[in-house]
Amino acid sequence: MKKLITLFFLISLTGCFDDTSDLKAHIATVQANTTSKIDPMPEVPVFDHVEYSAQNLRSPFDLPRPEAIQEKIQQMSGCLSPDPRRRKQPLEKFSLSDLSMRGTLGELEITWALVEASDATLHRVAVGHFLGLFNGRITEVNPNNIKVIELIPDGAGCWVERETVVTMVKPDAEGQRK
Repeated sequence: MKKLITLFFLISLTGCFDDTSDLKAHIATVQANTTSKIDPMPEVPVFDHVEYSAQNLRSPFDLPRPEAIQEKIQQMSGCLSPDPRRRKQPLEKFSLSDLSMRGTLGELEITWALVEASDATLHRVAVGHFLGLFNGRITEVNPNNIKVIELIPDGAGCWVERETVVTMVKPDAEGQRK
């Protein structure tokens, strides 16, 4: 065991020597060939002052005045438009693609449709109820679908009616919805 320790000690001492001249020569050549250049500071752009000239206009952070809304409605009085004073119903925060018909219920002469929203809530709707993002009013409820008339903006301040159908979701063979 003593011979092993001595052998290890001799091997470790052979790696230590005092001659570092080749290392100093390499450092000297790198310092001689490398130039230290500092890039000049970038030029500071001149600040152009622009005066705020929209002081007389409404701040975008303030709610519009009710009078301004009434003026807009009166301008479009000859066009078809939704009722801005109508209270929104729960299914009007979902697009029609996020709604699916799950079934129907009937009582006397009223047929109700069961509609599932994308947040997994189930709602009961009938003719006259509203759903969808574009003021969609239900006009007919069948066992297979719901007919909806939406009011789509035409871009000129008026609205155009569009009929859309929400169909019944049928499960496939594996029980997945289709």
